Amino acid sequence: MDNRTKIISLIGMANKAQKIVSGEDSVRSSIRTKKVKLVIIVEDASYNTKKRFSCCAHYYNIPYCFYLNKDEMAKSIGGKIRSVIGVVDEGFSSQIKKLIDDAL
Repeated sequence: MDNRTKIISLIGMANKAQKIVSGEDSVRSSIRTKKVKLVIIVEDASYNTKKRFSCCAHYYNIPYCFYLNKDEMAKSIGGKIRSVIGVVDEGFSSQIKKLIDDAL
């Protein structure tokens, strides 16, 4: 199993465990309250979305990355098309971040 598949699987497990926040408004408010441990922005998100969330995460000192595309993200979180998600669990976020760092 390659890293991309593992990451999709881990995001799916985190989603089932209700450790994922998805949708722009929910993620933004969770970043501001520092509930999010990792922000994942899809690679094919609009320039404004990428800038808005990377700047917001950087300001609040929360790690973020650009990974997956909208279809892969939808597959991992159960079919909802999302441009950004936030992982609120420290364990899931560290595992996902490690796999993404290894893949890049």
